[in-house]
Amino acid sequence: MIIWLNGAFGAGKTQTAFELQRRLKNSYVYDPENVGFFIRDNIPPSLSVPDFQDYPVWRRFNFEMLEYISQQYGGTVIVPMTVTNRVYYDEIIGKLSEKHDVKHIILYAERETLLKRLASRFEGPSSWGAQQIDRCIRAFDEDITEYKIHTDSINIYQTVERVAGVCGITLPEDRRSGLRKFRDRVVTKLRHIR
Repeated sequence: MIIWLNGAFGAGKTQTAFELQRRLKNSYVYDPENVGFFIRDNIPPSLSVPDFQDYPVWRRFNFEMLEYISQQYGGTVIVPMTVTNRVYYDEIIGKLSEKHDVKHIILYAERETLLKRLASRFEGPSSWGAQQIDRCIRAFDEDITEYKIHTDSINIYQTVERVAGVCGITLPEDRRSGLRKFRDRVVTKLRHIR
């Protein structure tokens, strides 16, 4: 199974992905952003575009990698990645769905919630992620409207439980202490500040 966590920047995709991985044995988090950073760092500046999803090679590579992992790996692959362009969605998620069990879930939140969450990552209202909020909300209201989990008033653990429920997964009890959970969330946040 592939669990694709979509949503605006600040919706909780990365935290949800890693919390889900901690609770779900035989699971792996695949981050398509890493391919974008590789492309951005390895092409001449004259070929650079603002959004690495606009590189056809980014979309092809991520499709091929997820296809390969799904064929070779016996576990669940968790993909936290914002995709708002319906054509790009079809090129990756749509094509993967033709051969694999793909659960696409939008973690949805209101603009104010997203801005607060981005601020907790030291991203202000002029950051790239904040500038994309309106585009993302519009896309998830109009173009890519599959299953949504509204995250404004629920915490990360409740979000993980709802994702698992949508996917038909029963998670084992989380036996970590409150301090350990907090530490794990902070480590995830710090590792993914870009």
